[in-house]
Parts: sequence; C-alpha cells; structure tokens
Amino acid sequence: MDAGAGGGGRNGRVGIRDSVVGNNQGPRPERGGNGPAVEGDIVKALLWLSGAIDWCNEKLGFVTNLLVLIAVLISAGNAMSRYAFNLSSNAWLEVQWYMFALIVMYGASYTLRRNEHVRVEIFYLMLSERAQLWLDLICTILFLLPVCLLLAYLSWPFFKLAYDTNEWSQNAGGLIRWPIKFVLPSGFVLLALQGLSEIIKRIAAIEGLAKVDAHYERPLQ
Repeated sequence: MDAGAGGGGRNGRVGIRDSVVGNNQGPRPERGGNGPAVEGDIVKALLWLSGAIDWCNEKLGFVTNLLVLIAVLISAGNAMSRYAFNLSSNAWLEVQWYMFALIVMYGASYTLRRNEHVRVEIFYLMLSERAQLWLDLICTILFLLPVCLLLAYLSWPFFKLAYDTNEWSQNAGGLIRWPIKFVLPSGFVLLALQGLSEIIKRIAAIEGLAKVDAHYERPLQ
C-alpha cells in the first residue's frame, strides 16, 4: 500500500470537511480549517509508518526465504558427509537449528504482512470485505498485540541471562548461544510492529482513505 496515495485520499476528504465546518461554525473559520489539515498530516504520517514497517518485513521475508534454501543445502551436506565420509560437525548441525529459528520467528511478521497465516475463523470467508476488515482490526488489537508484547517481555530475561553469561553450546564444537536467543524477543516485537501496521491500514481502509487487499484463500490440502 502506498502511503502517499493514502494521504492523498485523506486530503480529498478533508476538503469536504472544511466546507461543512465553515458553514456550521461561521465565526471561527480558521480553527475549522486547521484541524482537518493537522488530522490529514497525522494520517499521512501513520500511513508512512505502516509503509516503513511493511518494507522492513518484506526485506526480512526475502532473507528468510533464502535461509530456507541455505538450510536445505546445509542439511543435505551434513547428511552426505556423515554417511559418505563418516564426518560430522556439531557446529553445522546447530547452524541448521539457528536458521530454522530465524525462518520461523522473522518469517512470522512477513507472513502476516502477506496475510498468509492459516486462519481458524469459520465464517471469515462468508463475511463482506468491510466485515473482514473489522474482524482483523478487533482481533489484532485484542489478541495479537497483547500476546506478542507479553511474549517479548517474558523472553527478554531468557536472552539477557545468556548474554550476561556469554552462553555457548554445551556440545563439543558448538556455537555461541546468546545471539540466537535474541531472536525470540526481537521476533515477537517485529510481529507486533507488523500488527500495528495492519491496524493502521485497516482503519484507513474502513474510513475509505486507502485500499487494503484483505483477500484470504484457504491453503490447499
């Protein structure tokens, strides 16, 4: 969604409000004219913020997609070296686990950005587009944001302890632990930020200020 386009839609609507306010308030035209202009600037700023969050998570999604391929290649290489040459490395095995953690935790916000998380709403596809926007908005505010922020808060001490003790793997030749533990709180924060972006876009769509593609298709079984 283009933030500039959303702002432009808002400016058109502000012009209508100016005329209405001017007719009703008469003696205070300046106050009536400034309020909607400020409101339009706030909407532009929020849509810009939403676009920036979307852009960041799109880039992270590209990285996680590459990690899937790299993880497959490393896994195949580990299997080949173990069975063909009787060689094994704990470090290479743990790299696979680390990449899987990155794919899951950083890919979650990218998946939300593309509206491709598996849904369990029985009647979602039966709702109108506006009703779907409202349902997304309410569920994101009541469930997604609080849960993500709570999990980020609870997982921070888990990372902090590992960082303070400079934790390493207990396996021979294993990798340092604390960087991968940072993925937990940061992943939940990224998911919460994407949730904030979705809230902004859906409010703008409900108000007719922007167009949001809320179309969802059930995954093929």
